[in-house]
Amino acid sequence: MWKRIHSNRDPRDTLYSEIHKEFSNYFAIAGNAAKRLASAYPKFLLGCMIFLMALSFVLSFTVFRKPEKANITVVKKVNPVEDGFSQILLATGNIRETMKLKKLVDSLTAKRQLSAEDSTLLDSALNRLSKIHHLLK
Repeated sequence: MWKRIHSNRDPRDTLYSEIHKEFSNYFAIAGNAAKRLASAYPKFLLGCMIFLMALSFVLSFTVFRKPEKANITVVKKVNPVEDGFSQILLATGNIRETMKLKKLVDSLTAKRQLSAEDSTLLDSALNRLSKIHHLLK
């Protein structure tokens, strides 16, 4: 299915070796400049390193510190009578809707041939019944 592509490249040629061949002169110039700078100003570079480490230490404990989020617990007044009554009303509503949807599904399945509107109505009724069934579980 897929055609193999054969490459005749030298296995010793890698991305690093090709970049090294191309840019080695520039890397050598930059390395020599860094060596001359370090040998000319060693105390200044040491002072810069110590200053940057101290700055990093200070910033890590002040600016970059993320405050811990306070856990706020909301106390909700629960009345068990109202809660139970609302659950009873919800269950009653679900049972009524289930009975209406069952009547609708029975009337639609009794037809010999369904129109496009009937099939859409049947599909939505069955979807709603399955959602109610999942709510009851």
